[in-house]
Amino acid sequence: MVSPTLGPFVWIRPGSRDPAGSLGIMFVLELSYTAPLDRVDAVLEEHVAWLDEQYAAGVFIASGRKNPRDGGVILAVGDERVAIERLAATDPFVVAGVCAYRITEFIATKTSDALAPYRETL
Repeated sequence: MVSPTLGPFVWIRPGSRDPAGSLGIMFVLELSYTAPLDRVDAVLEEHVAWLDEQYAAGVFIASGRKNPRDGGVILAVGDERVAIERLAATDPFVVAGVCAYRITEFIATKTSDALAPYRETL
C-alpha cells in the first residue's frame, strides 16, 4: 500500500500474518495536549475525520479522551514503529501544534476473545 503522505507501508490486518508468520505489533498512542482546549477544539472535527480514516484502514482498534481532558489514548496495530510514528505525525492535532504523542510498543500476551487475533506468545 502506498500513502501520499506516508510513502510505502503495509498494515497487518487482524488475524492475518506477514510472510515471517508474526502478528501485527500493538501500540499505545498517548496524546497530551500542548495548547488550551479552545485551540484543540478548533481542529477536533479534522482530528475525528483522521481517526475515522485509520479505523477504516484497520490501524486503530480503540480510542478516546483521557479524563480529565488533557489528551487521549489510541490503541493501534501496525507492522513497524516507524510507520506508526509517521502516521501520528499526520494527525491534524500534531499538524496544528496542539498535542504531542508518546508511542509505546507492547506485546499483547493476554487479550479478550475479541482481541485474540492480536495475541502473541513469548
